[in-house]
Parts: sequence; structure tokens; C-alpha cells
Amino acid sequence: MNTLHFLNTQDWPRDRLDALLDEARNFQKSRIGTALQGKSIALLFFNPSMRTRTSFELGAHQLGGKAIVLAPGKDAWPIEFEIGSVMDGDTEEHIAEVARVLSRYVDLIGVRAFPKFQDWSVDREDHVIRSFARYSTVPVINMETITHPCQELAHIMALQQHLGTDLRRRKYVLTWTYHPKPLNTAVANSALLIATRYGMDVTLLCPTDEYLLDPRYMEFAQQNASENGGSLGISHDVESAYRDADVVYAKSWGAIPYFGRWEQEKPIRDAHQHFIVDEAKMALTNKALFSHCLPLRRNVKATDAVMDSPACIAIDEAENRLHVQKAVMAALVQPGMENGE
Repeated sequence: MNTLHFLNTQDWPRDRLDALLDEARNFQKSRIGTALQGKSIALLFFNPSMRTRTSFELGAHQLGGKAIVLAPGKDAWPIEFEIGSVMDGDTEEHIAEVARVLSRYVDLIGVRAFPKFQDWSVDREDHVIRSFARYSTVPVINMETITHPCQELAHIMALQQHLGTDLRRRKYVLTWTYHPKPLNTAVANSALLIATRYGMDVTLLCPTDEYLLDPRYMEFAQQNASENGGSLGISHDVESAYRDADVVYAKSWGAIPYFGRWEQEKPIRDAHQHFIVDEAKMALTNKALFSHCLPLRRNVKATDAVMDSPACIAIDEAENRLHVQKAVMAALVQPGMENGE
């Protein structure tokens, strides 16, 4: 394990995740600090962002640091990631130089790079951020690739705020929802990991087996459940999955077998628009909390009534992005972190 970087919560021991959450709660109480005084972070966005960019840039500022925002291919040179490539195309510089030069300038590097949605066997390697981690000599933070570890911490922090710090054996439903186009599996992967890591009884609700998540994350989740006193189940039945749930977490994602063949997936997706989170489904629960990572298409993924109900904690979760990311940045610049101390 290399704790120099924050690429995936699965790489971090549970006690360190707890420490990050404790520190995030401290930052929520007192937003201004000096943990990043004189420090800087380069934020590289290969994809659009609102919450992630705002919370990282503002978080660095509130802790006395400086954030440099870059969009490779737009306001910065396009980057080549393949080793041994003949760079006679559109890319202008190689990751081997980019990561090492940025490491001379800044103390942290954040990377947001979604999959290409063409070949999952390639995308699942998370090549962009792992290339940064390979060549960088400063800590690298995952701002969402094929997982979204910062969202995980914000989510679990929100659940603890409403349900208490001990989440074991709470029934947690991770439900697929309809969206007119296939989306990244990152938040679903991360929700599965963090809910099982905190000992919850997790049900993955999706239309068919084709919407199961990558076996790597399913296996991690099963391992987490076994180690932390929870459970993991799979359901394609909406009513039984929702019944007596304590938490409903919604997300749309693309079916991995159809990566690169979206028109073939479309009929399956269109046939399951009834997976929308609505009042009738929430009425089956144990007065469950509802959340979503945002952005959310209202009356497609969830109804107005659900989003505007007291049960919805999506705004709390979004706020927590600021606090947990401060905690991550502050932890990674502490002396000794490069040695995993």
C-alpha cells in the first residue's frame, strides 16, 4: 500500500479513514485554518466539474494554500500517457514530464479523468491517474476517475451526521436509476466500497445482471462486509429491495458489457425508467434517508417530492465535499506521509 497518494479508500486502513472523517468534522466547525499555509495544489480537470472544482479550490484557499486549475487540451497542453508512443499526433507533452515538472512546483496534484467509455478492459486500469501517481513525487488525489473516494467520505460523513457514527447493520440500498445516457460507474463503485467498509447491510439494486459492477469492486465489497460485520446482496426487485431500508442512495451507471455499444444498451435502459426514486418507493422504507452525489436530473432519477423532502441529505453530502477534501489535503502534506507513517 502506498499512502502517499489518495487514489482509492480501499488502499487506506479503516482507522485512517476514521481520522480523516474526524478531521473533516473539525473543519466543518472551523473553516479557516493554516494546514496548507505556503502549500499549493495543481487541479487537473480532464472532465467538467462544479462541486469538485469549487470545493477543492476553496478548501485550499481556506487553509492558506493556493490552487492552480488546469484543463489539459484546453488551457494546458494535451498530454500523452502511453509509454513508448511516437508523439506525432495531437498530444504535445508526455505524462513523464508533466507529473515531474508539476511536482517541482506544487505540493499536491489532483486529477479528474473519466473513462473513455469504449473498452472497459482498458478503462478499468485507471491509466491516467495511475500514470500521474507513477511519475509524481508529490501526493496525488483522485478527484473522480473510475472511483470517487472524496465523494465516498462526504457520503459516509453525511450518514454519520444523521444516523450516528456506528452504521453497522443499517440497511443500505444502492439503486440504479434511469438516465438518458450511460454514465460512469465511479460513484456506484465507491458507494459499494464505503457502505460495506462501515458494516452496513448493502443491497445493490439494478435492472439486470448486466448492470452489476466490475467484479473487482464486488469482491472488495464482499470482503469489506465480511470484515466489518455487514452484508452484501444483489436484487432486481424494486419492492423487496426498498422494504425497511434505512438509506437509499441513487445513481445511474452504464452496463459494463455494453461499453462502446450504447445503442444496444438503450432498449434495456429505456425499459427500466420505473427505477426512478419516488414517494411510493420511499414509503416502503424504514423512514429512510435519501441521497445522491449530484448533479441529479429531477423527475428522471428522483422526483421533486423526494428531492425536496426532509429525508433528502444530498445537500449535506455536497457540503461535506469541502470538509473531507480539506482533511485529505491536510493529511497528505503532513511530514512522514510519504513513508506511510
